[in-house]
Amino acid sequence: MLKHEIIREYLLKFPDHADLTMARKIFADNPLLWTSVETVRSAIRGIKGKKRTKTDYKDKTLFVKPTFNYNPYKLPDTEEKIRLPYVLPKADNNILLISDLHIPYHNISAITAALKYGQEAKVNTIIINGDLIDFYQMSRFERDPRKRSAKFEFDSTKEFLVILRKTFKNAQIYWVKGNHDVRYEHWLMAKAPEVFDDPYYKLEERLKLNEQRIILIDDKTILKAGKLNIHHGHLFFRGFGSPISPAKTVYDKSFEDTICSHVHKKTEFSKVSLSGKLITCYTTGCLCELSPDYAPFGNSYVHGFAHIKVKDSGDFELKNMTI
Repeated sequence: MLKHEIIREYLLKFPDHADLTMARKIFADNPLLWTSVETVRSAIRGIKGKKRTKTDYKDKTLFVKPTFNYNPYKLPDTEEKIRLPYVLPKADNNILLISDLHIPYHNISAITAALKYGQEAKVNTIIINGDLIDFYQMSRFERDPRKRSAKFEFDSTKEFLVILRKTFKNAQIYWVKGNHDVRYEHWLMAKAPEVFDDPYYKLEERLKLNEQRIILIDDKTILKAGKLNIHHGHLFFRGFGSPISPAKTVYDKSFEDTICSHVHKKTEFSKVSLSGKLITCYTTGCLCELSPDYAPFGNSYVHGFAHIKVKDSGDFELKNMTI
């Protein structure tokens, strides 16, 4: 089947989804057919007749009525990025959120407790909220050559994902990239730009995410579960160092109900707005070692995870758990 035929099938099945949302889904389901989400989005725009293209689409059934592009001064085309959230389907409403496993520096007992809780709660959705894999040897910081290799990290992470899928056979699984997860693509850009656009070297292919039906979310995208915003958190804490109350920092950046990870600490901050709306922000504990080389003591790290239940209204119940 040709690429544009695959895209048409998705567009006919999900006619009301935004182009970017569809591009992310199509790319996640078929990571070896396209080089990036933007490549899929560009193809979608062509099939919908939204852009100039050299391809003459004989089938114009999916063309949409053009919208007026207000550009009276004939300004040059823009490379502006419009960042839209990734909105979870309403069916993904019983969520186990785990984060900061930093494989292979994970804590087995903590992960076991989190997965056991998820089974007992009969969750239908798993969100890996960043830093699943450590990529220690690809860090820009000083590295100990005695630490495990990147291959060992890949193999251990792949093994974990197979176990996760076997444990939650029917659950939808999302992986939101964290700052450690993106080390790999940053390393490729710096050290091996010649193969950066080769699908063989993509994280999705290296870990066989498609085989485990895992959707990978870019680290610059907010995940939304009803009215709750979800992000790993590293982009919220830039310039803040190590705040005393990370949840307060998240509130100061978002002013909306938001849960982040990244700091390996369980914190919570609530405030009532002028309109009387209660806004609560959270940060979660980690599932990795509590005394890493970069902060061996006095770090206030805790093991933890979160359980989120989303109502049809978008309201949610959240348990920020410690182990």
